[in-house]
Amino acid sequence: MEKHADLLDIVLYPDQGLRDMCKPVKMMDDRIDQLIDDMFYTMYDAPGIGLAAPQIAVQERVIVVDVSESKDQPIALINPKILQQSGRITWEEGCLSLPGVYGKVTRPSDILVEGMNRDGKIIQIEASELLAVCLQHEIDHLNGVMFTDHLSNLKRTRVLQKYRKLQAQGENE
Repeated sequence: MEKHADLLDIVLYPDQGLRDMCKPVKMMDDRIDQLIDDMFYTMYDAPGIGLAAPQIAVQERVIVVDVSESKDQPIALINPKILQQSGRITWEEGCLSLPGVYGKVTRPSDILVEGMNRDGKIIQIEASELLAVCLQHEIDHLNGVMFTDHLSNLKRTRVLQKYRKLQAQGENE
């Protein structure tokens, strides 16, 4: 049987769902498998390199990422958590829920993440640089944290002013 993925609507800031703490997934099942397919399809279409379930109005701890140029290294994690982190890296981040705006965020450069894969197995991923940044960004979403929360007050205000201006101009539609 051919699997089908649906293109989902991406929730935009300041939607309250982006600030809620997501619930853990109790078990891997067909619904979560379909959710992951839909999330990858939506992320690639956007286009983006990561997507968290609350960004498509699902308050569960599921993320998908693919930082490869060729878009052929998909990673899906259920109930991900960061076990270890070290180093520092500053990266210009954007967000599909805040289209058109970016900010330089400093995060750990190297992390060890644990979560369940779509086969229901607990896996660990060592990540550095862009993959580490992307995983942390998406895990933040599961905890109601936006990348703008990592910016100084002045930079956050500027980014959000620019975002509101773009929205008023209808460029985020």
